[in-house]
Amino acid sequence: MGVVTFVSYDGEKYEAPLDEGRSLMQVAVDNMLPGIDGDCGGEAACGTCHVIVDPQWSEKVGLSGPVEEEMLSMNPERQPTSRLSCQMAVSQEWDGLVVQLPEFQI
Repeated sequence: MGVVTFVSYDGEKYEAPLDEGRSLMQVAVDNMLPGIDGDCGGEAACGTCHVIVDPQWSEKVGLSGPVEEEMLSMNPERQPTSRLSCQMAVSQEWDGLVVQLPEFQI
């Protein structure tokens, strides 16, 4: 089983097993990782699952779509590789994926 690493703004690293068929947000919440709340339950309506994908992984995991862009456009910590983890369907091909958590989500 693959692993994803979530890195907090202050550098703390948290690993979680990739669970194909779930969203990256669900993986984080199921593993009680700090910094991913998923307040809207995965509806792309709150932004509390914002992650910044390591640029070397952007092509593999994909860029944000129109629904994500609408929510991310209101976020002052948005980066070019920002995603809403609720909209990222996990794949075992993501083994080794690294995502940063924005400061406001600590």
